[in-house]
Amino acid sequence: MRQWFFTGRYKPYSLQAFQKDLLSGLVVGIIAIPLGMAFAIASGVKPEYGIYTTIIAGILISLFGGSRFQIGGPTGAFIPILFSIVMTYGFENLLIAGFLAGILLVLMGLFKLGSLITFIPRPVTIGFTSGIAVIIFTGQIPNFLGLTGVEKHEAFIDNMIEVVLNIHTVNGYSVLTAVICLLTVMYTPTLSPKIPGPLIALVFSTLMAICLYPGEVATIGSTYGTISGALPRFHMPEITFEKVQQMIQPAFVIAILGAIESLLSAVVADGMTNSKHNSNRELVGQGIANIVTPLFGGIPATGAIARTATNIKNGAVSPVSGIVHGLVVLIILLLFAPYASKIPLASMAPILMIVAWNMSERHIFIHLVKTKTTDSLVLVVTFLLTVFMDLTVAVEVGLILAVMIFTKRMSDTMVAEKALPNPLDKREKVASHVVSDSHDCPQISIYNIEGPLFFGAAQTFQQSIMKTVNYQPEVLLLRMGKVPFMDTTGESYLSSIVKSFSKHGIVFISGLNPQPESVLKKTGLYESIGNDHFFAHTGDAINAALLHLNKDTCLGCRHFAFRECEAFSKGQQPICEKEEIPIES
Repeated sequence: MRQWFFTGRYKPYSLQAFQKDLLSGLVVGIIAIPLGMAFAIASGVKPEYGIYTTIIAGILISLFGGSRFQIGGPTGAFIPILFSIVMTYGFENLLIAGFLAGILLVLMGLFKLGSLITFIPRPVTIGFTSGIAVIIFTGQIPNFLGLTGVEKHEAFIDNMIEVVLNIHTVNGYSVLTAVICLLTVMYTPTLSPKIPGPLIALVFSTLMAICLYPGEVATIGSTYGTISGALPRFHMPEITFEKVQQMIQPAFVIAILGAIESLLSAVVADGMTNSKHNSNRELVGQGIANIVTPLFGGIPATGAIARTATNIKNGAVSPVSGIVHGLVVLIILLLFAPYASKIPLASMAPILMIVAWNMSERHIFIHLVKTKTTDSLVLVVTFLLTVFMDLTVAVEVGLILAVMIFTKRMSDTMVAEKALPNPLDKREKVASHVVSDSHDCPQISIYNIEGPLFFGAAQTFQQSIMKTVNYQPEVLLLRMGKVPFMDTTGESYLSSIVKSFSKHGIVFISGLNPQPESVLKKTGLYESIGNDHFFAHTGDAINAALLHLNKDTCLGCRHFAFRECEAFSKGQQPICEKEEIPIES
């Protein structure tokens, strides 16, 4: 167990390394505070729950995760799904969903499913990420403008209608506060690159609101009550079988989204540091964090790409920086929590809007749309469903659509063409372009089979071959050296061809690859065809096929498909008939 969690993640380690981790953890911890509160508020829960998540999940993900540099905590990607759960099921059930998601993540890691997450198509991830960004950005419009009387809804359209209906309640002081915060965040990196911009913007805009127009804008305290500076308390949610049944689908969405987000973040960290994370261990660490965090009132957490990148840029060398980041947030909570209640909601809005802008992947989105390919369709459909329906439907439909398109593409790569040895080639390489009405053996049909023989292409394969059965040649030779994969559907169609053709002729197969061979042996088709009907090389298969010709049929034939045909046509035996024909396999 010790080897599973710790080997290689802290070695080598020194006092100098600790100093670097301490500095980077301090910087990231300061950045994480306003983000944690903002994500919690946008998710429909109290701001302190975001801080609790930052502390507990941040420390546990660093302790048990699979990346040396990963920073965990609440993220913007979770906002739409968490808000939807809170609106539909309530906060208590959100904790249960987070707890179940943690269990699912641990199981995904233990069953080594980490690598499977990478198979989710990029248009799907870009589509729902961009959709989430739109939801986050537009969701902050009421706070930016200081609108009053706005009711929160699950549906994007309903929330936009609320903005329009209440636009007359715009608060000029809120707009001024938001603009001050926005400009500060934008220009702080230029003026003071070492100090986190969101923190400076939050403090500066809050002081301006307190000093210049006190009581004129809504604050965290006036909306959600005073933030407690006490430690989070342990609370076991009431988990029943009925609630598990009710929350398992939201939990699954949280788990999948958390897995995608954390592993994407880990991949980004690998690229920045030339390191390699352990994806399965990362899922286990994420799972442990999400099991424990809800027991203290925290919301679901995952790897945070922006904070992880900041961690690396500030010199982090090990997971100690992530642990320090959690401890820094804990200390600040204990010492300064009451002051956070004075932060205007208008100051939080620009920070979340910038987060949404940065996570929107707008350049990649525009690029994919401009390609006007099937990937563009998957991207747009996933994006629109994320915005106008919900994330669950978007991911499900996006994946199904991507799989269907992929299946169609793979089926289009399946080639089953008649072929013969090319007499103009020194090695008499078998090719399809040499077959014509006047040059095609009536007794031996050779087919080049190329591409995976699976459920999406099997029918096309069968239809191409079965045309040959109609004129009943003596031998059907299938060259399968370029068939890398076969599933049971492909085997079933091949079996149908073999049974139909075997009624009047013989089936030979050459160049069979290991995976298709294994399938044929498991199903018994290999034995049914006969071991002596399989050949490593096409030349050997043709030699065997020539022995089964009806020589009377060859008399007078002018097709001359093979080198022996001229002699057969005259009723003679070809010279050196028993020599191996040097046809390329």
